[in-house]
Amino acid sequence: VQASLTGHLVLSTLHTNDAPSALTRLLDLGVPNYLIQSTLTGIVAQRLVRTLCQHCKVETSVDQRSWEAMTHPWPLPLPEHSFGPKGCLECRKTGFLGRTGIYEMLRISPALRALIQPDMNLAKVGEVALAEGMRPLRVSAANQVARGVTTLKEVMHVLPPIE
Repeated sequence: VQASLTGHLVLSTLHTNDAPSALTRLLDLGVPNYLIQSTLTGIVAQRLVRTLCQHCKVETSVDQRSWEAMTHPWPLPLPEHSFGPKGCLECRKTGFLGRTGIYEMLRISPALRALIQPDMNLAKVGEVALAEGMRPLRVSAANQVARGVTTLKEVMHVLPPIE
C-alpha cells in the first residue's frame, strides 16, 4: 500500500473466493479503508482449469441441469456442442493437456470506491460491480466450456460455491 501511494504499480496475491471478497480481506488484514480507496485500481480473481487434449477430445452432450447449476443466476444458453476427455498417448491417457485460466476482473470505479468502508456490505459491492460490467468467474467458465476448451465437471471442481 505504501509503494502504491508513491505511484508504483503493485501486483500482489490474496486468497479469496472472488474479486469483491479481496476488499474485505484487505480490511481484515488491517489496511485502513481510506488507503484501499486511494490505492486500489482493480482486482482479478482467477482459477486454473485443465484443458482438454486437442488430439483426443470427443463431442459429448451437456447436461442441462448441471449447466444451469453452474451458470445460475445468469441465463446463459446451453451450448450446442460440448467436449469431454477420452485419453491418448499425447495426454498420457488423461484426456487433458495443459491448463487455462478463468477470470473475474473488478475495476474500482468511483461508485465502488465510495462503498469501501469498514462496515462495507459485500453483497452491495458485488451488485454494483455486476451492474458496471464485471463478468463473474462462472460466466468466464461457461464460455470456456462452450468453446470446448474444458469440461463442465472440471470448472465445477474449481469454482467457489454459490452463497
